[in-house]
Amino acid sequence: MSTNPPEVAIFKRRESEARSYCRGCDTVFTSAIGSEMIARDSTRYIDFLAGCSSLNYGHNDPDMKDAFIDHLQSDGLAHGLDLHTDAKAAFLDAFDRFILQPRKMDHKVMFTGPTEANAKEAALKLARKVTGRTNAIAFTNGFHGVTLGALSATGNSYHRGGAGTTLNGVTRMPYDGYFPGNTDTADFLEAMLRDRSSGLDAPAALLLETVQGEGGLNAARPEWVRRVAALAQKHGALLIIDDIQAGCGRTGGFFSFEDMGVTPDIVTLAKSVSGFGLPMALLLVRPEHDVFGPAEHNGTFRGNTHAFVTACVAISKFWGDDRFQIDVTRKAKLLTAALEDMAELLPGATLKGRGMMQGLDVGSRELAAMVCARAFKDDLIIETSGKEDQVIKVLAPLTTDDDTLLKGLKVLRHALRMTTDSSKFAAE
Repeated sequence: MSTNPPEVAIFKRRESEARSYCRGCDTVFTSAIGSEMIARDSTRYIDFLAGCSSLNYGHNDPDMKDAFIDHLQSDGLAHGLDLHTDAKAAFLDAFDRFILQPRKMDHKVMFTGPTEANAKEAALKLARKVTGRTNAIAFTNGFHGVTLGALSATGNSYHRGGAGTTLNGVTRMPYDGYFPGNTDTADFLEAMLRDRSSGLDAPAALLLETVQGEGGLNAARPEWVRRVAALAQKHGALLIIDDIQAGCGRTGGFFSFEDMGVTPDIVTLAKSVSGFGLPMALLLVRPEHDVFGPAEHNGTFRGNTHAFVTACVAISKFWGDDRFQIDVTRKAKLLTAALEDMAELLPGATLKGRGMMQGLDVGSRELAAMVCARAFKDDLIIETSGKEDQVIKVLAPLTTDDDTLLKGLKVLRHALRMTTDSSKFAAE
């Protein structure tokens, strides 16, 4: 346990107040390997944040690292705009063979600026060009980024309040399970789209996450996603699935919508698509919607060659067969069982999410923050999400070995016990 955190004065003195995660993890990290991060004082922390799902394959995977170093030492291109490069060709070939073809997806790959928000900006911009419409439909508690276009589709009032200007062009609809009881929100969406006097402008796109990461791990039912997809098609809108946090194996399959019976018109990917934590974002676009002209959407760093190198290794290593996916599914069951145990110990707590993107809704921002703070004191890095930050979110690397995963979950359980006044906990 770390008792003497390193000096962090320079960050507090010079770094912007916009800094975020470091406020709950007040130490200086110097190295990382697998599912652990090591601080300057040599304390080893189990990482249940994984770069907010940017490190699904853990820190410093040796095969990706070797390929990266080889590329650097051979004077491989560091920056290529959107020129043809050997690294990009290798990535596209691996992505085609191991991801798209096995899933019978004919999508084109469009490289955007390296941030996830830029991928969302490009997706909405493309949908509007394809359809000639301006309105888009997004869903309650959705989080799609904080640049202005993406922020228009984001529901969180705190982030929206930082815009400093009007956010428009998006109509909000209720996500699956938003209403209490058995109300199917797809019925509401269908009625609004069908009624010519509903006031809902014909949408260019319906944008959704199948599991809302920052929104509190709300997981949509497959049947709801299928209905939304059918409504998009019926009403001439494009279906955009935001798989930036839920994709790249986080919810089981490479894509979060696998086995749901839908084929999105556009898919946004970022975070773990590079495999190594390097910035990279892209769109998958059905060929008939690939209508941008040359440089109509571009970005100086859309050709991150280093990310192509590591992404190629990640795709080939982890998705060349089904062994990795089977192992992720097995680990998800361990996670579910541990969270169910914790939920039983705290009255009113509920499980959220699916796959290796699960968490515990403890019903209180204060309690969730206290649990995470206590966990950090016991050398576990974990964060919250949800409309009130009341959900403790487990985003362990998918490569985390069983012993480390269970050790981290034990720390989390202990932190929950230490930060509650429940008599049941005290009795234990």
